[in-house]
Amino acid sequence: SARDRTSLLNVCMEAKYHKTKPGPEDKLYGQCSPWRKNACCSVNTSQELHKDTSRLYNFNWDHCGKMEPECKRHFIQDTCLYECSPNLGPWIQEVNQSWRKERFLDVPLCKEDCQNWWEACRTSYTCKNNWHKGWDWTSGVNECPVGTTCHTFEFYFPTPADLCERLWSYSYKASNYSRGSGRCIQMWFDLAHGNPNEEVARFYAEAMVELRSEPCETEPLLLSLALMLLLWLTG
Repeated sequence: SARDRTSLLNVCMEAKYHKTKPGPEDKLYGQCSPWRKNACCSVNTSQELHKDTSRLYNFNWDHCGKMEPECKRHFIQDTCLYECSPNLGPWIQEVNQSWRKERFLDVPLCKEDCQNWWEACRTSYTCKNNWHKGWDWTSGVNECPVGTTCHTFEFYFPTPADLCERLWSYSYKASNYSRGSGRCIQMWFDLAHGNPNEEVARFYAEAMVELRSEPCETEPLLLSLALMLLLWLTG
């Protein structure tokens, strides 16, 4: 990423509706409320993303008929995490898009969150397995493009990992770690017990810093192997 990595913690992405810096938002709405003590989203953003077709992105969850309410709850929670979380710094990447300059990539999503999302949505309907691109926007909202057919989520996403990873172009990585392990990001948490994603971001940030500071111990070995190969080729 082009982002200055002197700090990977407590940061907001450079994107359309994100604040420049995280801070308290006491009146965050609905499912975004777990981030109220420290958020990258505003109150207005949290209210808008709970609508069936919000003005934020004109995205319609019900593009293949009415989405099951429990399924929609997971999508709202996913959007709250995207808009509100200040704990995604280790996975922020630079992008060249009109509506944002940064995104997150391969965030390790806890296996229960991924599994529950898939279970809640498997009987709802969609027409695509990548929702980032390829929609028909001629009406002003997303509609299924010509040549696609509405099928159940399970048809387009046979496994929980397929849903979590492919849906938003690998924004998430389906983790083998469980909630509370300190090694995976939770979409759902109870702020009364603190924000568990702070510990997770700190762990991966420290690991990244250590990795960058360590000398590459394999370089001498690779050089020796290259020299041996050269000597063999030249007889």
